[in-house]
Amino acid sequence: MTTDTSVTPPRDAGTTGTAGSISLVGIGPGHTDHMTARARTAIAEADVVVGYVTYIKLVADLLDGKEVVRKGMTEELDRAVHALEAARAGKKVALISSGDAGVYGMAGPTYEVLFQAGWTPEDDVAVEIVPGASAINACAALVGAPLTHDFCSISLSDLLTPWPVIARRLDAAAAADFVVALYNPKSGRRTRQIVEAQRLFLRHRRADTPVAIVKSAYRRRQHIVHTTLDQMAEQDIGMLSTVLIGNSSTFLRAGLMVTPRGYANKYDVDQGFETREGEKAGRSLSSGLLGWIEGLRAEHAAGAGLAELASRHRLPADYIEQVLAAPDEHAPAEAGTEETEA
Repeated sequence: MTTDTSVTPPRDAGTTGTAGSISLVGIGPGHTDHMTARARTAIAEADVVVGYVTYIKLVADLLDGKEVVRKGMTEELDRAVHALEAARAGKKVALISSGDAGVYGMAGPTYEVLFQAGWTPEDDVAVEIVPGASAINACAALVGAPLTHDFCSISLSDLLTPWPVIARRLDAAAAADFVVALYNPKSGRRTRQIVEAQRLFLRHRRADTPVAIVKSAYRRRQHIVHTTLDQMAEQDIGMLSTVLIGNSSTFLRAGLMVTPRGYANKYDVDQGFETREGEKAGRSLSSGLLGWIEGLRAEHAAGAGLAELASRHRLPADYIEQVLAAPDEHAPAEAGTEETEA
């Protein structure tokens, strides 16, 4: 089912009677230079600021004259409950998260608490999410350009997620050649998870795959280590660290971790970026979807069976079968049609 939802600006809590508001504020990596103007404004407008103790310290210079509620690491639901109670009492609340509130932050737990309390978007308590730069963005900016191609993030925290679920995600991401950011990689009690993550990745990646470990990005104790996948688990890693694992194309040069976008597939880098034979500028690769299907049909017609094709292309046999059985109704775009992406 598809639902069309119109986008409206956040409501001004001052127009909703006596009810207040909740702003779920992503404060970015920690330095105020990397906080958005809207995040600063939301905190400035707030009567009450709620957050984890460390995050409160990061915005201490913005809290003069405000009611400040400090909560512990595992008290996320308590933070959300307190924010809702204060908003119901008519106060403007800034509930802060480091990075982005919607990326392993307070947005999810807060909506769970809100819905449990019977809240809906039509409620007098207005709720706004103020986006911020997540740790994955901040850490990537410090080490080069590791996220230029497909990537994902996986949390190693098993406080709320069963380990087999985490392990399956790690294995699938490693096999699919994603650049991967590991959040919550290690703590005082959780020391083996990073070792198991390394074990799973080494099943699919070279031992010398570049890895960057960034601790406290843009904060006072910022620390960066460049290492390799086989040495990753031996490094100094903690809860304030984010681990970036490169894909099969990622390289380290001049102290910078870079993942190529894929231009070399279409253009000859050594020949002034001339378009390679069989490729067209501004068009899908010859091995893109339509070209791949054409080749797949030719291979099948030449006698290759489903099992052989599945092994050759490292794809499920039932998917190969469905592609071959589908009508060839997706003709290439007209010659004059240009795509805007590279």
